[in-house]
Amino acid sequence: MNDGLPQGWASIALGELTKPIRPRRNPQEYARLPFVGMEQVESHTRRLLGTLPSSEMKSAAFHFQPGDVLYGRLRPYLNKVLLADFEGLCSSEFIVLPPTNSFDPEYLAFYLNNDEFVAFANQLNQGDRPRVNFNQIGEHEIPLPPLSEQRRIVAKLEKLLGQLDSCQHRLTKIPTLLKRFRQSVLAAACSGRLTADWREEHAEVENALELLKRLDAKAEVLESNELPATWTQCRFESLASLITKGASPKWQGVDYAESGVLFVTSENVGWGKMLLTQKKFVEPKINKIQPRSVLKNGDLLTNLVGASIGRSAIYELDEIANTNQAVALIRLKPDLEGHYFLHVLNSPTLVDRINSDKVDVARANVSLADVRDFPIPLPPVPEQQEIVRRVEKLFALADQIEARFAEGRRRVDAITQSLLAKAFSGELVPTEYELAKAEGRSFESAEELLKRIKTNGQLRQSQLKVARKIQA
Repeated sequence: MNDGLPQGWASIALGELTKPIRPRRNPQEYARLPFVGMEQVESHTRRLLGTLPSSEMKSAAFHFQPGDVLYGRLRPYLNKVLLADFEGLCSSEFIVLPPTNSFDPEYLAFYLNNDEFVAFANQLNQGDRPRVNFNQIGEHEIPLPPLSEQRRIVAKLEKLLGQLDSCQHRLTKIPTLLKRFRQSVLAAACSGRLTADWREEHAEVENALELLKRLDAKAEVLESNELPATWTQCRFESLASLITKGASPKWQGVDYAESGVLFVTSENVGWGKMLLTQKKFVEPKINKIQPRSVLKNGDLLTNLVGASIGRSAIYELDEIANTNQAVALIRLKPDLEGHYFLHVLNSPTLVDRINSDKVDVARANVSLADVRDFPIPLPPVPEQQEIVRRVEKLFALADQIEARFAEGRRRVDAITQSLLAKAFSGELVPTEYELAKAEGRSFESAEELLKRIKTNGQLRQSQLKVARKIQA
């Protein structure tokens, strides 16, 4: 059927175009060959990320040759496609499609990676880890141009997608640059560099040392030659009315519930913000059993255990809540600017300090004694407020850039699929029919090519039968 296809194209089922005929092999017997697993092929890009020694593989694997197309048949890897340019072994989760005289392997690899085919394969099987088989995808009709047109389509796609890859490569650098920018802002904020001009205009503001003595008459001043003259440095315990942590509900005989007291764990404490899209609740009796860890609006939280050590946020809800043993609760003394101390907790200097203090046992952890000893740079309260204002302004700028970056990536991804859609509808390059007509020459259509290959195949089969009879 050629309905809707450009002149000279044909529609052919994948199963008529090629069939998986490569044998399984024992990797131990083919240790000289590299192995390609699902993890070694990048989604959407047809890019090989590396290989493994076949000798490390225990189960049987498919043998593939240069020119074979490897198609990932396991959801969610239906967008993993690789055109092999070497001999090797691959996971049995790939369907290996060898080349034939009727198609350009690169053309097929591009086609199997386009959204239309991925969507088709995606709806075939259900279950936890559903797999498609070749009989299923073999029924899919592929738009096939003449062979010379296939090659021109491939060349055009490689050129255009190469340019897009360069754009994507530049875009991938933006998150790292934004992370460094935010860290630089926090480092400048907590060292006094961010508000150097502000101090020149506000010389009348009291020295932070006077503030510290009012908060804690016995506070020990920690030496620091890098801070401004109007700042001081002290232990966190001098600035807090409470530094504590909660306990596991299981240890207290408290059950999780559909509703009740919001229960905050380390999963809910992100970098600078609470992560409460998925809330957990416990029985209300937790607040009677653990009254010291009942949260109040404005409490600082920092993670003490596991991979999220050092992530800090501020609790700004009026919702009744409690927390567990993996999260430190820090309640500041009155009049201090909580968001400034949140920035201190998330600053590179203190995060490095937290990671150096952690004890590596079964799960890395930081103690409350460590938290109480954190060295905190203390500016006057008005400067704390100005620091927060400037940090928020700069972070808002970074957020805008991040949103534009996300939109840019979406557009690049959309362009990729748009190019593939144009390629397989005959809109990317002039068709062979158009070129032949303009040049006054004939050409072999895809339908004629398929018919010729089929005829040649049948002729060869007849010749083989005659040869066998003569030999007999």
